Amino acid sequence: MSELSVNHLLGIKYLNKQDIQLIFETADHFKEVINRPIKKVPSLRDITIANLFFENSTRTKLSFELAEKRLSADVINFSASQSSVKKGETLIDTVNNILSMKVDMVVMRHPNPGAGVFLSKHVNASIINAGDGAHEHPTQALLDSYSIRERLGEVKGKNVVIVGDILHSRVALSNIFALQLQGANVMVCGPKTLIPKHIDKLGVKVETNLRKALNWCDVANMLRVQNERMDVSYFPTTREYTQQFGVDKALLDALDKEITIMHPGPINRGVEITSDVADSKQAIILDQVQNGVAIRMAVIYLLASKIKQ
Repeated sequence: MSELSVNHLLGIKYLNKQDIQLIFETADHFKEVINRPIKKVPSLRDITIANLFFENSTRTKLSFELAEKRLSADVINFSASQSSVKKGETLIDTVNNILSMKVDMVVMRHPNPGAGVFLSKHVNASIINAGDGAHEHPTQALLDSYSIRERLGEVKGKNVVIVGDILHSRVALSNIFALQLQGANVMVCGPKTLIPKHIDKLGVKVETNLRKALNWCDVANMLRVQNERMDVSYFPTTREYTQQFGVDKALLDALDKEITIMHPGPINRGVEITSDVADSKQAIILDQVQNGVAIRMAVIYLLASKIKQ
């Protein structure tokens, strides 16, 4: 069986096209597993995984935990917001304490960009980045591409627009890398204040008119506005943002073609998309959630098989 070219999943930029293909093929297999009456496989019975979340997360944490349990791994959950980190313990101390419990793999979300890379150089365990600051969120980008492949047959040649708060979004950066690696055309769309200055250097198109962007694309990935990462105001009011960059059913129906709507969640209903869009046949938001478990099972399984060697 082929294997990943990496020992950690720190970001999409460290993967190659073959890695993504292998993760998708493995996820196809696990998607069958999670749709069976008995949803568990004994693949990782002797592997211990620690989930370290230094930032609050509900969906990603649940998705990883479910993936780990479906693979029969032993799971340790560590929420830093309730731990000694508040008392001043460093990242290295925390991890060394956990590794002394003989952990094979660490799934980590951290507010600082590069935390996963730092960790991978200092500990003898496989690291999966579950989001580092506004930098990368690789498993989200993988499940997004996987969901596009499932809906449209392939990612190559498709036009994908990422709409909203590009500046503060780790999902946007990981998606740009993953989509380009697979041969998709990528555009970002949002208020000028929420688009990073030199993003065109990454080879993406930039558009500030939402209707033009939607007419261009096959898929629109709608991001929420990350108010928690903003220390100043980037647009006058939420209402004004919604008028310019929110998608409702009337706007979708007025387009020349039918497009696919995605959202990494959690959705601010009525801000970036209305409920009738989120719950429509064009939206694949719930497919993304289900695919998230299959993709995370695939990543964990493939990295664990390298530990076992």
